[in-house]
Amino acid sequence: MRKLLLILMLASSCMCRSQDQTDIPEFGKIDKSELKMTECDFDKNAEAEVLFDVERVKFEVYSYSAWAKISRHVRIKILNSRGLDNGNIKIDYYDFGLEAEHVDNIKAQTYNLDRSGNIETFTLDKKSIFEKQINKKYSQKAFTLPEVKVGSVIEFSYEINGTIGSGFREWDFQRSIPVKLSRYVLFSPTELEITAQEFNTSTIEEKTEKNRSGTLKTYTLNNVPALRDEPFMTCKRDYLQRMEIKPVAVTLQGRRNIIARSWGSLFNYLMSDSDFGVQLKKNIPRTNDLDDVLQKVKNPYDKMMIIYHYVQKNMEWNGFSNIWAHEGVRAAWKDKKGTSGEINLILVNLLKDANLEASPILVSTRNNGRINPVNPGPNQFDKVMAFVVINEKMFVLDATDKYTSPKLIPWDVLNSDGLVLEYKTGWDNWGWQTLTDDNEIFKDIVVVNGSIDEKGELSGDATVTSYDYSRAKRLPALKEGKEKLLNKFFNASNPSLHIDTMMIENEKADTLPLVQKINFTQNLSTSGEYKYFTTNIFTGLEKNPFTADKRYSDISFGANQQFVIAESFFIPDGYSFDEMPKNIRMMLPDTSVVFTRVIAAEQDHVSVRIDLEIRKSLFTIAEYDNFREFYKKLFDLLNEQIVIKKNKRS
Repeated sequence: MRKLLLILMLASSCMCRSQDQTDIPEFGKIDKSELKMTECDFDKNAEAEVLFDVERVKFEVYSYSAWAKISRHVRIKILNSRGLDNGNIKIDYYDFGLEAEHVDNIKAQTYNLDRSGNIETFTLDKKSIFEKQINKKYSQKAFTLPEVKVGSVIEFSYEINGTIGSGFREWDFQRSIPVKLSRYVLFSPTELEITAQEFNTSTIEEKTEKNRSGTLKTYTLNNVPALRDEPFMTCKRDYLQRMEIKPVAVTLQGRRNIIARSWGSLFNYLMSDSDFGVQLKKNIPRTNDLDDVLQKVKNPYDKMMIIYHYVQKNMEWNGFSNIWAHEGVRAAWKDKKGTSGEINLILVNLLKDANLEASPILVSTRNNGRINPVNPGPNQFDKVMAFVVINEKMFVLDATDKYTSPKLIPWDVLNSDGLVLEYKTGWDNWGWQTLTDDNEIFKDIVVVNGSIDEKGELSGDATVTSYDYSRAKRLPALKEGKEKLLNKFFNASNPSLHIDTMMIENEKADTLPLVQKINFTQNLSTSGEYKYFTTNIFTGLEKNPFTADKRYSDISFGANQQFVIAESFFIPDGYSFDEMPKNIRMMLPDTSVVFTRVIAAEQDHVSVRIDLEIRKSLFTIAEYDNFREFYKKLFDLLNEQIVIKKNKRS
């Protein structure tokens, strides 16, 4: 009994899926109409369409044990060459200890029409199914369906058998390609109590059947549109139409046992786990150089900076992001390489050894999505970082990030909530912390001085000073070389610009802004006696990203933003200004975005000052229509041209 309750308490807060009713064809029963279709009738631009995706989850409870059996059946139509990747299938599963899952009965087929219009069937060779271990606790089975081409229909099915925790998975009705029918069927016996939480904007069709043995629930959603990437989108999962299933209680031998996990029980589980909490008690072998430096330092902030930079310099991230130290912190320290979990738990260890108020903080990055506060579970977090408090100021440190200053909250978790472990006093020693700091922003100051000659060539110099998060965004490109930085941040949006030279200042000083000094030339547009130029160069604001009529996700800038642009241009002798943009001040009604332009022209010279402030980092879907109209006007103003005309001879 105690072993079962432990398994139930540790059941992951993931989700479920389903299968089957009379409107779902049997495996291998294909209709020619599916092969002849050339487009999705509710998404004409789709590269592929899921014809159906059905999963059935069946829980079984016995006197001293409980299990879950999952079967999944998927059929997909390939509509064009961009959809061919859907023929590559990966099945991840838990593969550790008593709760290990087993993936069985994999079947897969491809259907094509031959030249005579007959159906050809190509069956997956079981020898083409590959298995690899992802980490200590998870493995993957992968295969590629044979003979997949444009027009193919592919089909696959498989089963997963495991403990009761296997059944508590997330079921996604929506994908990055449209789904004709998505169905989740869940059978729970009378001994098992569960709840389902829906995240959706469409109405899910629900059917419930009950009998003496239990409850059968069917959830169906039809014609689900694709959820595609949008500019300044956090994570697709935040907006997916999906369901989360979680356990409440199980009755064994007449006794009702609560198995719903709380955040407090999660804390106790994590702090006793050999791959997490136990690793915080390991002694990291110190090196003489670090010890020698720390002995001479009394200031806690300086100690933190020294240790943070030491781990950054001496540990190489292997690209895997998680909260665990599966290989152990001592082994990772010896190899000088590890996962984000191993590296940041090493960082916490060393900070605590230096008597700093340091704790691990579990976070969910922008790519992983928002945390669901009513469904406690370790799988909601994809990273652990170090949380340090010095003189009541918090610092969040990620030693796998080589570019973010320690004074900044890492961009990937800015304006999110993290779960701090060991920081609070009391019996449970855990608590939520909002990770926000409006004082640190994304800021660029652009200063341009240029002159135009009679041939219509603009030449000059520009200084772009990037502060805080703007600096952190540019450094990865700079690491690959100046050419990469130029192409990504300057030439890509101004292809007519020719950069002659660029000098960089403060690349190594992570508390100072990154200064980029540039000499450039640009050929202007001309028409007869007229020449045209825009002051919108080197700003990063050349192209409006918000042109779509409809938006499916919130706009998340990550941080407040500020752009200051000061420019000065001389025109050639014998020319005068013909058309000139006007001074203007424009803002959204709530003053969350404010734009100001002041322009002054003399006989041969024009000066421009532009200030743009974005005073909040998140704009909701409901705000999009007004926001889009404002941004259209904003970019029309930013790209407004100055026209000069050759004077007529007297």
